[in-house]
Amino acid sequence: MIDARLIAPVGDRLGPRIEAEAAGVATVLPRLALEARQVAAQVALGIHGRRRAGLGETFWQFRPFNSGEPADRIDWRRSARDDRLYVREREWESASTYWLWIDLSRSMDFTSSLALASKRDRAIVLGLALADLLVRSGERVGLLGRTAPILSRSIIGRLADALPATASAATDMPDGPAPGPRDRLLLIGDFILAHAEFEHRFRRLTDRGSGGLAVQIRDPVETLFPFRGETEFLGPEDGTRWRVGAADDMAEAYRHRLEAHEASLRQTCQHRGWRFSAMTTDRPASEMVLQLAMQLSGTPGRG
Repeated sequence: MIDARLIAPVGDRLGPRIEAEAAGVATVLPRLALEARQVAAQVALGIHGRRRAGLGETFWQFRPFNSGEPADRIDWRRSARDDRLYVREREWESASTYWLWIDLSRSMDFTSSLALASKRDRAIVLGLALADLLVRSGERVGLLGRTAPILSRSIIGRLADALPATASAATDMPDGPAPGPRDRLLLIGDFILAHAEFEHRFRRLTDRGSGGLAVQIRDPVETLFPFRGETEFLGPEDGTRWRVGAADDMAEAYRHRLEAHEASLRQTCQHRGWRFSAMTTDRPASEMVLQLAMQLSGTPGRG
């Protein structure tokens, strides 16, 4: 039998609890940052594949000069080796700004015997590894509301240093301000909140037209609901206790409600042109990062 109890203090004072949670995140971050580097190295995927001509500094190819083009675009050194004129084309460069948000609220601490990691740890690894892959493809990445976006090979370490501060103000969903219309958002959490509240905050985040990807992280028992007999559930956010006499009697209704909640989240995201992906923590981190990287690059994949 799988224990349904989520170990969380009840009635504790807010200040010490927040300090303890921030300290807890800081303690595990070196290990999670190392795992994120290893996962990113395994995937080693160029997110955007922006290999086309345009404005930029990176040489792409020579092509014949077309009548009517500005003469200052001619590469005279290359043209001198042939009996025709050539233009030096440069690779199109269009660095985007990605804003990363990782849910560090108390419900993310949950882990069952079926999971490979807690939801919090897996969310951190996914976020940091994706940030590394985005930087490799030339994008800037910042923590939403915490850091400026940067393009740096040390992005994992920079973001990991800033994450404990986000634990001090952890919420189930960010509540603005909205990034610019050309920015992109990457939201990773369990999104355990009423759909009306999710939709309200999501609209505030996207009211300037920014696109992005929302990743719902769940423990496998939250999907399977494998509980039987008398079971006590403990809410991690507020310590609410709920004891039921026959948990298996409510399994079907629970699964229907979970499916409806996921469908509503997906619909809200897709209505704004976002991608939505639901994942469970019994899958390897590298597999999850690869799938999300494909989605960020626009390549079809399971979602």
